[in-house]
Formats: sequence, C-alpha cells, structure tokens
Amino acid sequence: MITKIAGRERGWLKRAKEYILSDGVVAFHTETVYGLGANAFSDQAVQKIFTLKGRPSDNPLIAHVHKDYDISVLVDSTPSYAEELRRAFLPGPLTMVFPSKGKVSRFVSCGLDTLAIRVPSSPTAQAFLKEVDLPIAAPSANRSKHVSPVTARHVYDDFAGEIPLILDGGACDGGIESTVLDCTGEIPQILRAGLVTRDMIAGIVGACGVYERKVGEKPKSPGMAYKHYAPACKTSYFKAEELSAAKMLYDKEEAAGGTPYFLAESAVCARLASFRTFDLGGTGEQMAQKLYALLRKAEHAATLLIGIEPTVQDGVMDGVLNRFTRAFGRTVDET
Repeated sequence: MITKIAGRERGWLKRAKEYILSDGVVAFHTETVYGLGANAFSDQAVQKIFTLKGRPSDNPLIAHVHKDYDISVLVDSTPSYAEELRRAFLPGPLTMVFPSKGKVSRFVSCGLDTLAIRVPSSPTAQAFLKEVDLPIAAPSANRSKHVSPVTARHVYDDFAGEIPLILDGGACDGGIESTVLDCTGEIPQILRAGLVTRDMIAGIVGACGVYERKVGEKPKSPGMAYKHYAPACKTSYFKAEELSAAKMLYDKEEAAGGTPYFLAESAVCARLASFRTFDLGGTGEQMAQKLYALLRKAEHAATLLIGIEPTVQDGVMDGVLNRFTRAFGRTVDET
C-alpha cells in the first residue's frame, strides 16, 4: 500500500470518504494531534484501528463529528451544563462523555455504556468530517505507547505503507490531546487533562471535579492507563532540584560514547548552557505545543533523553505534566 499525504482539496476529501465507507482507516489533522480515523458504525473498521496501533482492547476511542452533526443520534441524557460547555468550547479541544445509545460499534467504547464525543476546530478535520457526515472513531495516529504525532510526517513515520491517506493540516497548534470530560453526573469531571482546564470549565458551569481512577478499574477514557507518549530512545527522569544528579548521568552517558540530551523548560535550559538541550519553552501553552515535537526529535538525536520535571504551574500544566511524566514511564503519583 502507498501512503499519500494530501491537503483538504475536494478531490482528496472525496477519496477519504471512499476509504472510510469501505471500512478503511484515514489519518487526519486536528488542532491537538493527528487522529487515526475509521467509521464508528463499523465493527470491522474500528477493529482495524486497534490492530494498526497495537492498542489494548480496553482503551476506549473518541467519536469525532463535525460542528453541525446531531449528537442526539448517538447519545442521550445530556445535562444542562453540557450545553453551556458546548457553546463555550466547541468546536475545540474538549471531548465530552455521555450515556451512549449504543448506535456505534461496541468496540469504540470497549464495553462501556458511555460514548466520548469530540468536535475538533481544525479546518482540515471539519472538512473531512463534513464530507463523510458520520462519526469517526479516532485515537491519536501513532503506534500504541509511542509519542503522539503533531505533523503529517510523524504519522507517516509510524504508518507508511499501512494506511492509504493522511490529510495534512500542518503542525498541530495545541500539541497535546483534548481534555476529556465526564458529563454523566451532576457536575462535570475531568477524566484526562488537556488545554481546556478545570478552572475554565468551572468558570462556565460553576464546578468541575477531577476523576481519580481506582486500582484495577477499567479505563473510562483514553490516556488513563499504560505508559504513553514514549520516545524510541533511553530515558531518565529528574525533578528540578535533582539537577546535579541529572548532570552526572549526562556525563556518564557521554563518557560512554553516547549522545545525551536534556528536555527541560527554558529556565532550566538557561542553567544548562554547556549541555545539549531541547527547550520546552517558558509557559504551559508553549510546553504543550512543543512537547511531542521535541520528543519525536529527541528519539532521532539522543541516545539518552533526560527529562527535568517542569516547575511552571499554570492552567494547562496538569495536562502537560500528565504527558511529560508518562513519556518517561512514570505517573504523577510517582513524582
């Protein structure tokens, strides 16, 4: 199979629709990361996503729809606060979980009685979703546990020869996956942190909780289990106050003939002027936008990537730290 990278020209959108209606898989740009999409109504198509990614069968997917799609076809019992949030944040990087009507493939929600719905703001995603006019089940377009893709080339690197088409919308501005919000209770609860923060949600509807997954509980959302976002090189992880120990590890790797790099926020990189560094930036938004691109770059340049935990603590850092720690094989509780 030849994998084509194309824009959202009419001819390519029609081709994408043909692939989708034939139970094929198409990658497409969103404002957060690239998605690996298939017809959410088709068992065969959805199962292809799990096979291509090597994705665990209990890790649910998100159904993506265009801004004018009637989601009442798919879900019901949407609380009044959900409509307020939809008006405030959609289209955008917010996924909302509702009770499912069971219309989509059972493999989308992995046996749960809920369905996650997302309305991306990317013009490329909107054009694609409008063209197919059906829900597209899509996780990030990368191998399971690998770094999420924020360019079409990242998708190509993972799936060249295995999918027919990548709809290229350029580099993703957001940089980390959408916030996933459980809208089945009296107040919304964040299942996965992202660019739409708890404070932003509470500012609209008055309250917002954060879900804590219990040991052994089945994941309610993508990104809640397993090591994620990992680059294909050795990694190590330190807090900012452990910089001396991190430098010793760097020197040891270099003395052994390796090429170590630090991945750190700008303030820490300024203290590492004589070392190789990947600079994440100084704000939460900058770090969100740059994280995956730098992890992808690091796996081609570094024999060892040493992550220094960011100290910046603004609104989107919950999401950034979630991805940062998982990329190094840790959870927030371990840090």
